[in-house]
Amino acid sequence: MMIWTIIQQRLRWKLFLSYAVIVLVGSAVLLVTARWRAPTALTHHTMRMESMMTMMGNRAMVENDWRDSFMDSLNEIMVVAVAVAMMAAFVMSLFVSQRIVEPVRQMRQASQRIAQGDYHKRVQIVSQDELGDLATAFNQMAQDLEHTEQRRLELIGNVAHELRTPLGSLQAMMEGLIDGVLPGEPATYVNIQSELDRLQRLVQDLQELSRVEARQLVLDRKPVQIASLIESAAARLRPQFDDKNVGLELSLDHNLPDITADPDRIVQVVINLLGNALQYTPAGGMVAVSAKTAAHEIVMTVADTGIGIAPEHLPHLFERFYRVDKSRSRTGGGSGIGLTIARHLVEAHGGTIRAASPGPGQGSSFTFTLPTAF
Repeated sequence: MMIWTIIQQRLRWKLFLSYAVIVLVGSAVLLVTARWRAPTALTHHTMRMESMMTMMGNRAMVENDWRDSFMDSLNEIMVVAVAVAMMAAFVMSLFVSQRIVEPVRQMRQASQRIAQGDYHKRVQIVSQDELGDLATAFNQMAQDLEHTEQRRLELIGNVAHELRTPLGSLQAMMEGLIDGVLPGEPATYVNIQSELDRLQRLVQDLQELSRVEARQLVLDRKPVQIASLIESAAARLRPQFDDKNVGLELSLDHNLPDITADPDRIVQVVINLLGNALQYTPAGGMVAVSAKTAAHEIVMTVADTGIGIAPEHLPHLFERFYRVDKSRSRTGGGSGIGLTIARHLVEAHGGTIRAASPGPGQGSSFTFTLPTAF
């Protein structure tokens, strides 16, 4: 049973076995055909010899005719047997080669379909050998290409939507200024400047996203204290927390070890998580930041008492342009790529990031880890 399992999982043994089967089938057919044809040929030979013996001709002539008749019978047997054996071997070879080539033919057809833009095509896995592994890898490649194409289309649509909102606002305000509907006063120009800032931030985020996803981001790594980076990020955003009446609490372990990281990028991650928590925490709520050491890494958590996240949204939070509330305006919800950038930055430092929430209305927490410096 074990030998048969090995043969099923190895293409070279299948090929060897198929050749052996073809040889055995050809030999068996040759033997059977020879045994089947021999009586008829020998009977014909015997009848010929008997007629010659009755003639009692020249003895030397009789012996030569006897020898020639026997060789003719033997040649007849071999010709018929070899012809039938070759036909049987040809049919068997055709059957075996078809079984081996069929998966390759399917993959060739599927690859042509994929090259034409049909990413839904898959091939059937009919064996557990190398061809089966190749079919599995091909299907995985097709699935990845399909997801990539889907994300590309979503990216184009999302970028167009992101650009349409501020551009529409700018167009409306400029038309208002031209028609005299909007007064040419500082408040109007402040609104125009605000929309231009949104466009600039969006373009910068898209450039940042393209770099981190292409792994072209250069990190200026150096030994840094994570506690000082967290405190610096919190100090930048504390005025915004105060304006919204949302509490910001820091709980950092004493003697946190240093980490080898790009300080600007880590501050960017912390600011992103703090800004995200502030965005979705109502007035009177609380955002708590903690950092501790666990198993040669720093674990930092940003927890809030905000709107919470439903379980079905948690696996997708770090996808580009993904938004929990599809109806929320882009003005109130950000560009939707901040968490994606944060994930790539953390992973570039050798860490991990994850989100958790008990459910809607029960707050949420974002935790990322970074390896400590040795």
